[in-house]
Amino acid sequence: MAKTDYKSVNDYIAAQPKAVQGILQEVRGVIRKALPKAQEVISYQIPAYKVDGAAVVYFSGWKEHYSLYPATKGLVAALKKELAAYEVEKATMRFPLDRPVPKTLIAAIARKRAEEVAAELAKKAKAKKAATKKAKR
Repeated sequence: MAKTDYKSVNDYIAAQPKAVQGILQEVRGVIRKALPKAQEVISYQIPAYKVDGAAVVYFSGWKEHYSLYPATKGLVAALKKELAAYEVEKATMRFPLDRPVPKTLIAAIARKRAEEVAAELAKKAKAKKAATKKAKR
């Protein structure tokens, strides 16, 4: 994984070991289906999905697992039972390469993160509106 100037998710996946590429394509497909309006980008040199300009979810491939980010407190709490079978540490969810891709769980992660991001954006917009209204007084 020496290449670090990926221009697209296709570039990123193509640079991974052959054994991992199919799995990453599956993960990509699940996220794209769960977030059909998301923009697919490279951020921090890994695939990311943005909604309304805000990053929702990222994924990356490794030697023995692939990861999804970020594992927020709210996300982990909401999907605690489903995530119990996987390693969740700090902001990272790790999925072993030798097990089937948990498509339902990954879709739920993407949708939950989209909800969290939408709530954050709405909160910021409300605060900005309140600040503008206050400044006009």
